[in-house]
Amino acid sequence: MELVRDIASIPAALPSFTAPAWDVMPELAAGAVSVALVALARAAGISPSMPNPDGSRSSVNGDFVSQGVANVGGGLLQALPSGGSLSRTGVAASAGAVTRWAGIISGAFLAVVVLVAGPLAERIPMPVIGGLVLVVGGELIWGKRRDILLVLRTSKLSSAAMIATFLATTQLPLQRAIVIGAVLSLLLYCAQAARRARFTALVRDDATGQWSTAPFPEQLPPGEVTVLDYEGSSLFAELPTLRTHLPDPKGARDAVLVLAIRTAPDIPSSAILKALRRYTDTLHAEGGHLVLAGVHSEQLALLHRTGVADHLDADAVVPAEGPLLAPLDRAHAESVAWIAERRSPSR
Repeated sequence: MELVRDIASIPAALPSFTAPAWDVMPELAAGAVSVALVALARAAGISPSMPNPDGSRSSVNGDFVSQGVANVGGGLLQALPSGGSLSRTGVAASAGAVTRWAGIISGAFLAVVVLVAGPLAERIPMPVIGGLVLVVGGELIWGKRRDILLVLRTSKLSSAAMIATFLATTQLPLQRAIVIGAVLSLLLYCAQAARRARFTALVRDDATGQWSTAPFPEQLPPGEVTVLDYEGSSLFAELPTLRTHLPDPKGARDAVLVLAIRTAPDIPSSAILKALRRYTDTLHAEGGHLVLAGVHSEQLALLHRTGVADHLDADAVVPAEGPLLAPLDRAHAESVAWIAERRSPSR
């Protein structure tokens, strides 16, 4: 029967300092990235599953930084890649641990065990290690069975990605399976973002000043103000959806389109910016006018850096200031005044 000592020795000593082997780093780069993805994903999943006992908010950025520092230091001491572990965290919490000192104390005890009984671990049969891995994996899957069933019942795409990733981990090297899972997750996000992007037509009651939803126009009516509220992530995957749903600017003479983008992200993709620039040029060529309402300072700076602001009129940007709907009211009032000026008899 194969024992642990047949594949590695476990000396009764702590690991010593080892200088980095720069010549083998290109060969280890792919595996290192894959392991880092798994470690970061596990760390990000622990915070919502195991909140801080004192009720304070967890810092994912802090977890990532500390994990990176630990791996840099551990790499110099022959340590395996380290990361957050939901199973270890659950065991520590069930044992009564309430602070991060639990991990430090368990590490100190592990060092004592290695120094005292390290060679004894060499006598452990490999089938025992394999059985332990199967038991731990089975317990993790069983503990997440409700989440797995929820995914199977609610999302066909996520279910397909989950099954494909599981099969990849059983048939391919781990680093390749991890990359496949990461790529599938990115594709799923892009697909969901494309479905989430939409415009909602709004109309203002001049008597009460209240806004309400209205039928979505397929074309911009000449001489009228059309207000659309944009909801989405401004990801490049939204581009086909936005092209389909933006009203046709053909024949939109003296028409104004007000885009409310206060809830949009600060950094839209380059594809979205280029599409906005082309639509603006087309609308101007037809004699229309585009106004962006609720523009944050970061968005405004980006419009200037990318040259999109040069394609807009001087009064076409209404900052996101004051009450929530104040930029929308201001954009609507200025648009009405713009149309009145364009259609005045003096012109």
